[in-house]
Amino acid sequence: MNLVVHGGALPSFLLDRLLTATGASAVEPRPPQVTRLIGATRTPEFAELIPLIEAERLDWAFVDGQRALGDFGLIAFDMDSTLITIECIDELADFAGQKAAVSAITEAAMRGEIDYRESLRRRLALLAGLDARVLARVYGERLLLSPGARELLEAAQSAGLRTAILSGGFTYFTERLRIELGFDFATSNELEIAGGKLTGHVSGDIVDAAAKAHHLARLTDELGLRKEQVIAIGDGANDLLMLGQAGLSVAFRAKPAIRNKADVAINFGGLDALLNLFD
Repeated sequence: MNLVVHGGALPSFLLDRLLTATGASAVEPRPPQVTRLIGATRTPEFAELIPLIEAERLDWAFVDGQRALGDFGLIAFDMDSTLITIECIDELADFAGQKAAVSAITEAAMRGEIDYRESLRRRLALLAGLDARVLARVYGERLLLSPGARELLEAAQSAGLRTAILSGGFTYFTERLRIELGFDFATSNELEIAGGKLTGHVSGDIVDAAAKAHHLARLTDELGLRKEQVIAIGDGANDLLMLGQAGLSVAFRAKPAIRNKADVAINFGGLDALLNLFD
């Protein structure tokens, strides 16, 4: 295994301690701002150095030194707070004067404190009666791609990976992103609209954690891939089952519980920081 520390310059004092802690046999600088320790082992001594690495606002990961991005066949993104910087439902709630209440429920759900289905029902109930035209305003005025999202997506597409958005958010946003960015697949919840207003419900089954995992497994099978050829990226408790269906799970600026269960955590860099891990 190799230890990759990336996102900035690695101080020499910390490099020396990492070499001792991991037993790495060589150091391979990979500009810009990437250091690879060859033949590194994750040890209890390394764990003691994690706070020092993160104090420098550096990301790190133990990776197979021979793995390339092109070895994968599918990359799946959560949408809200992963592919994009916002939680769409929170921004919709802002137009209804309910942002604080909805955001609090969103945060609790992402921490895993509230069942996702229940959290969605509670949040949507607060949006009942909202003019559906605000969907376009949220997309046009507030939705931004996360740093590095476009770069990672383009690199994955160039390497031949199929691409998917698997979201507990809403089709109004996922479909536009799918078309705009050239994703192959998108799955999410469809907001129910009647008389030009949100009803406070979704049409059809709710896309929750289990559904996201199911869709990823289905895509893996349909594309003739093995689990080891799948990358999944998310940030909240609703993504854990999906991450478990991937050979490489990535927690992006995620809650601690999610970071601790993912193969790779990106806490400081953009989504394209994932590219630092591959040859």
